[in-house]
Amino acid sequence: MKDQFNHFFKTTDFDVAEPRFGHLERFQERLNNPKKKKQIVSYKWMSIAASVILIVGFYLGVNFNTQPIVLADVSPQMQETESFFVTTIKQELHKIEKARNPKNERVIEDALNQLEILEDKYKDLVIELNKSTNDRRVIYAMISNYQSRIEVLQHVLKQIETINNLKENNTDEIYI
Repeated sequence: MKDQFNHFFKTTDFDVAEPRFGHLERFQERLNNPKKKKQIVSYKWMSIAASVILIVGFYLGVNFNTQPIVLADVSPQMQETESFFVTTIKQELHKIEKARNPKNERVIEDALNQLEILEDKYKDLVIELNKSTNDRRVIYAMISNYQSRIEVLQHVLKQIETINNLKENNTDEIYI
C-alpha cells in the first residue's frame, strides 16, 4: 500500500505554478478596502415610494367616497321639486312608449335624442353645483332643465296625437 502511495505521488503532476506577479498585493488591497455591497433597494427610495402610495391612497379614498351634491340635497323643497319632475318625466315617457308605433318611431327617437342632450347638460349642472354649492343660478338652471324635458315630452305626445289623427282622417277618406 505504501508503494502505491509513493508511486501515485511520483507519477502525478501537482499544480506547483506560482501566482502571477502582484497577486499578493492585489489580494491585500482587496482585504484592506472591501467593496460595499449595493443594497437592492435603498431605504430612502422605499420611504419615498411608501409616502407616495399613502398620499395617492388618501386622495383616492377622499375623492371617490364622496357623493356628488344633487338638487335634492340642497333643501327639502328642492327634494320635493326634483321628485315631482322625475315622476312627471317617467309618466310622460311611459305614455310615449305606450303610443309608440312604426308611424311615429322617428318622432319618438328624435325626442329621446333631445332628452339625452338635456340629460348631459343636467350632468354638467350637477358638476357646477358641486363646485359652487347652493348657487341659485345653477339651481334654477337645473329646474329649467327638468321643465325643458317635460316640454319636449309633452310636445312629442301632441305630435303623436296629430299623427294618429291624420292616420284616422286618411283612413276615412279612403273609404268614402
